Amino acid sequence: MNLRISQLLLLTTLLWCGNRATTAAQTNVFAAPASARIYIIPIREGIEPPLVYLVRRGVKEAMEANADAIIFDMETNGGRIDVTEEIIKIIGQFKGRTYTYVDDRAFSAGAFISVATHKIYMAPQSVIGAAAPIMLSPGGGGVQDLPDTMEVKMTSAVRALVRAQAEKNGHNIEVIEAMIDKTKEFVIDGEVLNKEGNILTLTDRQAAKAYGEPPKPLLSSGTVESLDELVTQLGYAAAARTNIQPTGAEKLGTWINKISLLLLIIGVIGLYIEFKTPGFGLPGIVGITAFAIYFLGGYVAGLSGAGWILVFVIGIALVAVELFVFPGTFIAGTIGAVLVLVALIMAMVDVYPGTPTLPSLPQLQLPLRDLSLALLASLGIGLVLARFLPKTTLFHQLVSQSASGASADAAAESTNATRMGRIGVTISPLCPGGKARFGEELLDVVSRGDMIPKGASVRIVGHSGPNPIVEAAE
Repeated sequence: MNLRISQLLLLTTLLWCGNRATTAAQTNVFAAPASARIYIIPIREGIEPPLVYLVRRGVKEAMEANADAIIFDMETNGGRIDVTEEIIKIIGQFKGRTYTYVDDRAFSAGAFISVATHKIYMAPQSVIGAAAPIMLSPGGGGVQDLPDTMEVKMTSAVRALVRAQAEKNGHNIEVIEAMIDKTKEFVIDGEVLNKEGNILTLTDRQAAKAYGEPPKPLLSSGTVESLDELVTQLGYAAAARTNIQPTGAEKLGTWINKISLLLLIIGVIGLYIEFKTPGFGLPGIVGITAFAIYFLGGYVAGLSGAGWILVFVIGIALVAVELFVFPGTFIAGTIGAVLVLVALIMAMVDVYPGTPTLPSLPQLQLPLRDLSLALLASLGIGLVLARFLPKTTLFHQLVSQSASGASADAAAESTNATRMGRIGVTISPLCPGGKARFGEELLDVVSRGDMIPKGASVRIVGHSGPNPIVEAAE
């Protein structure tokens, strides 16, 4: 009798322990350390450029905080494949655990991004899939079928991209390919889940159903009622939680970065004209404003920090010292020019916390291309302006606007009158603006449009505001 009671107690204990183990395995609950930190990044609406900035900002913040995990809260109909590819690369920078919670839907590009995370969880009645490439019709009026040749190329490219992510994170590759390629029939354990000619789309129940030997979920690691419940199930209930929220500035950053090349050109030309005309006026204001907007775009996009803006300002200051305080020394100007170029390049380099400070060649390709194009365009425009602008009314208006306003002062008029006819020597090239020494006086001067070399004799023949207009003296 005692033996039977002992056997019953042992059986009851084994069943209870087995049930506990099964429950733990099904829910995947574990206790994270008290110091754990997680980030929640929303993937909502269309997969468009502003989302890149949001994801980049969230991932970089998570890396700086040494976060344990990132959960992407997904509800999207999809979007652009180029944006999707960039987001996948950004996610790959994070070394902790990554999860996707499909709250309602993850179509097309949303499915691709989901596969780029370690685990996928889904809300009740949510769906994932329908990821074949499509082409937007002109004017945004809807979608249209891809031409056959283009469809084959796009499908092949997308399949390679997503297949690599599926292999990396242990997702079922055949499921992913059936979501992309409508020519693929998907059969598993004798069950036809997708017929040829269709594109696979899975409900939360279908995605979580186990197949194979040993049984393994098709795609989803489980159906969870809410994001908060998922956080608890993953063991992060007590973890510090940061919710990344989109801002209007990220949409502004998209627009700014589209015109970054134009801003560089305007900035270079504005400062060029400013350095070639006496005083400070409209060209300098326009140039500085263009560069400020350029750096703002990089900052909003999560690329450049405030440090590179400071480097740029220091570089401009050194160039100004070279031109206006110690002309001809070249040391300050050379250092300043290098700092300016480095700041402009690094403002568009995507650097992540914990990665090498020096950027790699692939990281430099886009900034170097844009800066090279901007400098070439600025050089061409500068040569045209140097030849024709000094002979126009606009140039003399700019020079007058750069003046201090002393032309209205009687004392300044008297001083200008005493300078007429004086002969001096240029201490910097006049192109057409520059500096010349007249006895003990060092003056900002401007030629009538002629290029006068350093060390040449010049005569004052007029004034534009307080600044002498000179010509070469015989």
